[in-house]
Amino acid sequence: MGTRAETTFIVVSIFWAFIGIVCPILLQFCMGKSPNKGIVQIMFIMTAVCCYLFWLCAFLFQLNPLVGPQLESNLIRVMQYEWFGIDPTGHHHVKTT
Repeated sequence: MGTRAETTFIVVSIFWAFIGIVCPILLQFCMGKSPNKGIVQIMFIMTAVCCYLFWLCAFLFQLNPLVGPQLESNLIRVMQYEWFGIDPTGHHHVKTT
């Protein structure tokens, strides 16, 4: 992973950890003896887990896609010639700019 991807991964992980771990602990003290306290805590935990897993899958699929762009063979040859100086006949040419 690059630096930008690592930073994004860490920030989003901390955010959802806060929602799933810290918020239920804070609710323990804020809701007192409410009969719905356990349900609200589980709601925070399940929301954090589901949203984090959804985000993680989307993030990782974009980071290393399984399917690349569909390019025609002529376009690939032009790209090889322009980027690497490889002639379609297989000869290497040094580009001068």
